[in-house]
Amino acid sequence: MNIDELKFDDKGLITTVVQDAQTLEVLTVAYMNRESLEKSLETKETWFYSRSRQELWHKGETSGNTQKIVNIKYDCDADALVVLVEPAGPACHTGTVSCFTESLLGEDTGEKASYGDVKILLELEKIIADREVERPEGAYTTYLFEKGVDKILKKVGEEASEVIIAAKNRDQEELKWEAADLLYHLLVLLREQNLPLKDVLGVLKQRHEEKK
Repeated sequence: MNIDELKFDDKGLITTVVQDAQTLEVLTVAYMNRESLEKSLETKETWFYSRSRQELWHKGETSGNTQKIVNIKYDCDADALVVLVEPAGPACHTGTVSCFTESLLGEDTGEKASYGDVKILLELEKIIADREVERPEGAYTTYLFEKGVDKILKKVGEEASEVIIAAKNRDQEELKWEAADLLYHLLVLLREQNLPLKDVLGVLKQRHEEKK
């Protein structure tokens, strides 16, 4: 499909959902017109159309929080887009990662109880990715990336050994801390190897479905 086949509305706009390419978190919803979409395709960074100012705007032009485009998908009706990006900073003007931070159902929803603890892995993956790019001085994650893959592999091996020892000792308190350390260092390794966590989870999902 090309741009000519997309269905822009009567104002020449198309709804655009921006999603983190790694965590799949919805970052924001905006609008594109033909020109902003063409600029997005050309520059591989997000450009939108402001309905209030009636002009194009380049995400991150003033804040530096640009969004590198990984892929652009369209829906079955060709009247909406999903843009998968690698964000260089917060998507929201308030400084939050996503514009969607509030819940109409409140914080203590069933979704949070069942999914929130797992979601922390995706959030941690995003933080690690930011650390790799920004390299804040004094951060342990920065230290690991600067030392390189050999140091990261050594830490993964050490933490795996400590998990084994804790399990052998039947020490659940120690085990949960060592397991957390192992997961963190494994996420650092995955980032160093440019392998998204969702790809690993996809393998688990595939194996699960094959056994059904």
